[in-house]
Amino acid sequence: MEKLVIIPTYNEKDNIAAIIEAIFSLQQGYHILVIDDGSPDGTASIVKRLMLQYSDCLFLEERSGKLGLGTAYIHGFKWALGKGYAFIFEMDADFSHNPKDLERLYDACKFGVADVAIGSRYVPGGKIENWPLDRHLYSRGGALYTKLITWMPVNDPTAGFICYSAKVLQAINFNAIRFVGYAFQIEMKFAAWKLGFNIAEVPVVFVDRKVGVSKMNKGIIKEGVLGVLKIQWQSLFKNYRREVAQADTVTG
Repeated sequence: MEKLVIIPTYNEKDNIAAIIEAIFSLQQGYHILVIDDGSPDGTASIVKRLMLQYSDCLFLEERSGKLGLGTAYIHGFKWALGKGYAFIFEMDADFSHNPKDLERLYDACKFGVADVAIGSRYVPGGKIENWPLDRHLYSRGGALYTKLITWMPVNDPTAGFICYSAKVLQAINFNAIRFVGYAFQIEMKFAAWKLGFNIAEVPVVFVDRKVGVSKMNKGIIKEGVLGVLKIQWQSLFKNYRREVAQADTVTG
């Protein structure tokens, strides 16, 4: 088992079957783990039906209640590491991320120098389609703000289309990851960078969802703004590297 795509879901009944079929149509050996947070729209039931067809490569973890993006991914990371996957992907259910780009992220980690490959909107060749102006400003401004505060050499720190080599996730102490919204994405990249892992950005075209409702809200934005300050503060005045690392796994 080599490649696992983790897809967190909450009320994605209109997208989930299509994204699963699109990934499996690539015929490149991907397995999929759906983490569903008790979707009242029946998302999990759709996945269960598809599991009858894809019993050896489609898996479902159901959680009670909307517990947050970060905890969903950490749940999935632990599951993936326990099963022995070598490359673990983060991906949205709503086709904002093109399934065909999975292989480009994989290649960057498998055959390139990257330990973490980010599908980036803010490097040459990357872009966003169909977003209103306010979301462009929030996202671009947030990326520049994060880079300024943390000094992390990543142009798209809130990106959620990512390939992690297993060794990166094995090295991170998940108990030290505190945020659950989009600040989680920043914190994971920051932890990997502080632990000495190589991060590469692969240009992707991000397309706004056509079906369903965006999960973005003011609370998530506030967490991101304050979270960046807290992450950098902790790294300056505490032994952040030791805190965020699992025992005996620090690189460099």
